[in-house]
Amino acid sequence: QVQLVESGGGLVQPGGSLRLACTASGSTLDLYNIGWFRQAPGKQREGVSCFNTADGSTYYADSVKGRFTIFRDIADNAVYLQMNSLEFEETAVYYCAPCDLDGYPLFDDSWGQGTQVPVSS
Repeated sequence: QVQLVESGGGLVQPGGSLRLACTASGSTLDLYNIGWFRQAPGKQREGVSCFNTADGSTYYADSVKGRFTIFRDIADNAVYLQMNSLEFEETAVYYCAPCDLDGYPLFDDSWGQGTQVPVSS
């Protein structure tokens, strides 16, 4: 069973940074690539980044390349998304989920609560 919990969201100013955590239960990180998606108000859910926990391969959406970094911490059993130089347009609810390296979710029928990231001054 996939069990993932998002945390770390919160108000951040434009140009600021935030680190999101996706904490897994059990052996989830051994079974799936794990990544981040976001849904801005009035928009469809968008793939942001994906991490291949087997070999470290990554995917980044073009809009976040050079600013966001996805990485795994084995001790924490978590995948993190470090977000730098955040922009107003990146205000969204951020979700983590199993993913492929083209930026799509493996399963689109089950999402967690996500964590809110309002980018505002």
